[in-house]
Amino acid sequence: MTKAERQKLWEDRITAYQKSGQSVKEWCATQEGVSPRQLWYWLRKYKNQNEVSPVITNRWLPVEISQEGSREQALLVKIGPATIEVRPGFDPTLLSQVIKALIALC
Repeated sequence: MTKAERQKLWEDRITAYQKSGQSVKEWCATQEGVSPRQLWYWLRKYKNQNEVSPVITNRWLPVEISQEGSREQALLVKIGPATIEVRPGFDPTLLSQVIKALIALC
């Protein structure tokens, strides 16, 4: 196996591991020939080299500003086909989690 082939193989494995939601030990138990030690090595290697795209990425999202006024001044956030209405007093942590989930799905 060439270096490029091995690198691609581990990129695919890391992506599969990250999408699984499992612990390293649990995921490796389901993979033939992959030890937790190997997975940790490759996770560290790619984290240091930034060669594997992280699951969560930062990017600019379009924002539409409406001239329509309302008494409660809500902000509409559109992510793909979903629209979130954000009103004063919202929970920023919950909004962040919802946006991250929608970005992953859309």
